[in-house]
Amino acid sequence: MLDIVRIPALSDNYIWLVHDSASGETMVVDPAQAEPVLAAAEARGWRISAIWNTHWHPDHTGGNAAIKAATGCTVIAPAGEGAKIPTADQLVGEGDVVRLGEHVATVMEVPAHTAGHIAYHFAADGAVFVGDTLFAMGCGRLFEGTPAQMFANMQRLGALPPETIVYCAHEYTQSNGRYALVAEPGNPEIVARMAEVDRARAAGEATVPTTIALERATNPFLRAASVEILAERRAAKDAFRG
Repeated sequence: MLDIVRIPALSDNYIWLVHDSASGETMVVDPAQAEPVLAAAEARGWRISAIWNTHWHPDHTGGNAAIKAATGCTVIAPAGEGAKIPTADQLVGEGDVVRLGEHVATVMEVPAHTAGHIAYHFAADGAVFVGDTLFAMGCGRLFEGTPAQMFANMQRLGALPPETIVYCAHEYTQSNGRYALVAEPGNPEIVARMAEVDRARAAGEATVPTTIALERATNPFLRAASVEILAERRAAKDAFRG
């Protein structure tokens, strides 16, 4: 079993600290900042051996240098973005395998939010770390890619086993859900989910991770039937102020 710890950072980021007790290895996914990561690892007696980046944005790589300096860890990053992640030691792309102890993750290229964005899928553990590609009831903005690419990503991620746990990198669920209610006003699953999200956020609780099953039922981007529908919804969400 993997021990996975959610670490809040900045205004709405989540950093994931992942530990394999059998090997004693620990890695961190997308460290926005170093301090809370190092503190969380120290509190548990874990030694960080690797950083896994999903894309180059500073709110996902900002802690790389300080964590690497403090621990001597290896930084694994997307092959298409190596030039933008100067701390990277190992570049990986589609189909490559990375390990945490005996736990195996396969790299999935999921470009659109950024041109070289990747995800890490632990098939045997039923977990996927998706960065800013798939969110709870949302998807990433298309900063460097196209609606067709994001549609392909949604189709691919949506085809994972329904019980797969999705570890995304931001607490965007409430704002995403408000748009989802507009995009699919007749979807009772969204209504029910938003009631729980609103309750959780009012209590100061996190709403991620999520699951593929939950996203299949309530995510208007993963549920989009065509590239055109996804493009329309992404443009509408970009302008949405609800």
